[in-house]
Amino acid sequence: MKIVAKKLTPMMEQYQKVKDQYPDAFLFYRLGDFYELFNDDAIKGAQLLELTLTSRSHSAKNPIPMCGVPHRAVENYVDILIDKGYKVAICEQMEDPKKAKGMVKRAVTRLVTPGTQMDLKGDQAQSNNYLTAVYLDGSDYCLAYADLSTGELKTTTFQQQSELMNELINLQTREVVHLEKLPQSIIDELGKRNILISSQSQLAKEAEVSYLTQNLENQNQQHVVAILVSYLLTTQKRSLAHLQIAQSYQPSSFMKIDHYSKTNLELMTNLRSGKRQGTLVWLLDETKTAMGSRLLKRWLDRPLIDQQKIEKRQDKVQVLLDNYFERQNLQDELIKVYDLERLAGRVAYGSVNGRDLIQLKTSLQQVPKIKYVLETMDSPVFDELGNRLDPLEDIADLMDQAINDDPPISVTDGGVIKDHYNDQLDNYRDAMNNGKQWIADLQQKERQTTGINNLKIGYNHVFGYYIEVTKVNLDKLPKDRYERKQTLTNAERFSTPELKEKEALILGAQEKSTALEYDLFVEVREQVKTAIERLQALAEALSELDVLQSFAVVSEKYHFVRPELNHDHQLMIKNGRHPVVEKFMGHQEYVPNDVQMGQDTDILLITGPNMSGKSTYMRQLALSAVMAQMGCFIPAEKANMPIFDQIFTRIGAADDLVSGESTFMVEMMEANNALLHATRNSLILFDEIGRGTATYDGMALAQAIIEYVHNNVHAKTLFSTHYHELTGLDQQLDKLQNVHVGATEENGELIFLHKVTDGPADKSYGIHVAKLAGMPATLLKRANHILQSLESEHEDDHVAGATVTESKEVNTVNESNTQPQYPVEQDGQLELFSPAPKQPNHRRNDKVLKQLQGLDLMSMTPMEVMNQVYQWQQKLK
Repeated sequence: MKIVAKKLTPMMEQYQKVKDQYPDAFLFYRLGDFYELFNDDAIKGAQLLELTLTSRSHSAKNPIPMCGVPHRAVENYVDILIDKGYKVAICEQMEDPKKAKGMVKRAVTRLVTPGTQMDLKGDQAQSNNYLTAVYLDGSDYCLAYADLSTGELKTTTFQQQSELMNELINLQTREVVHLEKLPQSIIDELGKRNILISSQSQLAKEAEVSYLTQNLENQNQQHVVAILVSYLLTTQKRSLAHLQIAQSYQPSSFMKIDHYSKTNLELMTNLRSGKRQGTLVWLLDETKTAMGSRLLKRWLDRPLIDQQKIEKRQDKVQVLLDNYFERQNLQDELIKVYDLERLAGRVAYGSVNGRDLIQLKTSLQQVPKIKYVLETMDSPVFDELGNRLDPLEDIADLMDQAINDDPPISVTDGGVIKDHYNDQLDNYRDAMNNGKQWIADLQQKERQTTGINNLKIGYNHVFGYYIEVTKVNLDKLPKDRYERKQTLTNAERFSTPELKEKEALILGAQEKSTALEYDLFVEVREQVKTAIERLQALAEALSELDVLQSFAVVSEKYHFVRPELNHDHQLMIKNGRHPVVEKFMGHQEYVPNDVQMGQDTDILLITGPNMSGKSTYMRQLALSAVMAQMGCFIPAEKANMPIFDQIFTRIGAADDLVSGESTFMVEMMEANNALLHATRNSLILFDEIGRGTATYDGMALAQAIIEYVHNNVHAKTLFSTHYHELTGLDQQLDKLQNVHVGATEENGELIFLHKVTDGPADKSYGIHVAKLAGMPATLLKRANHILQSLESEHEDDHVAGATVTESKEVNTVNESNTQPQYPVEQDGQLELFSPAPKQPNHRRNDKVLKQLQGLDLMSMTPMEVMNQVYQWQQKLK
């Protein structure tokens, strides 16, 4: 709702000029003690923030909608809008309204966006908030990301759009910045995931960016970092001294796990609840600091593939595990360490207050104690880390001398700086304190002079100091000295020459004291600012130590062991467990299982009934691999593992409703991703591949996938299936081994053993599982009857161990079969929409064909196409 400029008041003209510069943001416009929103911002903001919508210029023909929030509570309202994916421009008064001539000057001092949010609270404090920038140059997909609250700044390059999108999703970015228009395919993908897309019109001056890109050799990476930093400078409008020099990383230096697999394995998010509980990070996180918790997530997101680096972490975990009391002392000190990364960010940002600096001092005071604990363990594995623990004694001493131990939140109202830190400040405070004593003495003196025992001297911001006398005592006052200031219902307030003189001295000292105190605080803050790089290095070392002690705690608590690592393509886990499931069930209840895959075994074909534990068995191997390559110990009795370069999973069945893709389509896409990108050193988990389509189709696809992995990929693969016919593949494929999850029947009841043993399962127990689910007895009886009939009628087609060996057995009907034959194209595939000969209802066929001819396939999702085909299928029956 934009008003014609000539009809606007001077204030609204000023507002509109600012708003025109930030059309895609809510403009919080400072008016006195409130931030006001006008026009469309007010209408939408009132709804989102649950504010009362009012209007300006009530008498006008078209009053202006408005709503407002108190300036002291503005951050809460900003956070609400940011969490909903909006931007907020903060427009401040740039001069004192009392001294302003004409309109008060105003300007936007910062633009808050989902990717630039600084003050993260609650669970958000334990997570990074990444802003990302994307730049495309030919086949290079360049990415840079930063966490404004911590200063982290990294960049990399991908060769495929899918890799770029996977990284954006893994980073859980909420905002992507670009300089030039992005391809529509990327825009669509970001839109599906509610990721805000922001544009940056121009790059910052080279001098403002060159320092941060000095270590980057790749020009495209320099460019994408420049885009990101330019956006930060444009939106934040202040010093970003805490931004670290950009680091380039190679995704191939870490174990690759695509976002589908991370979701399937529940590394960070529970599939059912969408929350943290029940995930691997929930189990592993025994950190004592917020920055340690964030680093744990980064390690979990990118497990190592360098054996030497992994073993260095393992060595440290082992020492901490062996030194219980020292580890307890370490935890006692770490728990007193605040979030140094974000404290350093607030110092650079200029938003730090006195309480933040006390937290910083308290944290630094723990560092010498932490160094001492490491020294008492007397292990060389901690020498390098111990040397990085800089206690920053100069900074700690400065804050100890300058900042009050219990300062107020505000840094502009006084009370932040200690006594005896600055002589001039002490003089002002002395004048203030003596002046207050003088006021008390004057009150006693006036009571004696006038004989009015309830006479009192008070103060307020409007009238200053005053003498208050009740009306019944007014006749006792000497009229030559008392000057009336204010009339109340039951009293009068006066001033005297003496009181005016002392008031000027006291208030002058108070005003000067407050101003000087703020200046001193800024000086302290600037001195701390010079040590930001040292603070960040210390934060990194403390975070690493915190994660390592967390690994030691969970390893001891849950009986984890140190895995051996090999490059011989051998996998041996004795009595492995799923750590999260075991935590819920209890150590005594969980049934452990071995995984044995030597050089002569690439594929374990797993059979067994539903609910028996096949998926758990598969997941526990993947989780053990991730934990091992993070440097953590794993849930097993003994383990010797290869270093995996990638993990691919297809576990679970869920439609991708956002993309309009069916369960089977998602299954095929995830399987294809593994087949295309897996190597000999990868780990593949395929759970029930092929069951989303017709039996023969599914079985044929499952067998073909197994054969392809066996003959071409050679990755360690766990493949679970209900197609018992596939178990005969062990006779054809040398490196495939059958295993099954045991179950037994007792008195007609199914009992799951949850134990994986060699060989194929003898039956699937599907009806037994239905019984466990509580289905009606009559239904189960009927199902048993149908099963017996099917087994009797198709006895010849269900020979144990049979496999699908010819594609024509799936795609064509036997010549002796009396069913109608459908036309087959030259490649052997069915022509889906060719009418079968001898169809009795030509009118129905013609109608289907007419609908097909008028169908706009390019505007339909795969799911819509499948639904339409299903409808046609029903009509053709």
